[in-house]
Amino acid sequence: VQLQASGGGLVQVGESLRLSCVVSGRAFSRYGMGWFRQAPGKEREFVAAIIWSIESAYYADSVKGRFTISRDNAKNTVYLQMNSLKPEDTAVYYCGSNPSRWLLQEGRYDYWGQGTQVTVSS
Repeated sequence: VQLQASGGGLVQVGESLRLSCVVSGRAFSRYGMGWFRQAPGKEREFVAAIIWSIESAYYADSVKGRFTISRDNAKNTVYLQMNSLKPEDTAVYYCGSNPSRWLLQEGRYDYWGQGTQVTVSS
């Protein structure tokens, strides 16, 4: 199983980015997917997760209303649309695949992507 994350970069405050994560080696549609992030000197934290559709999505309070997670099962891809970015969103973002329904728990994810750097400059 491989997860390949992409889409990170350097942006200004208030701008947008869309992260993508392509999954191979497993039946993508059967698994929940999540995004976590890790800022320098901090622990990795939950950002967003999705089971089947946008209607079954979960968000950290810090990103609610600004970030949207979605998935395209035909493309084996999960997305994270990030709008109104803030300096505190600067981190390495990781996508994960989860065989359980406990999508907010990092330990429940069994495969991770390599991470993509997001830097928000003020």
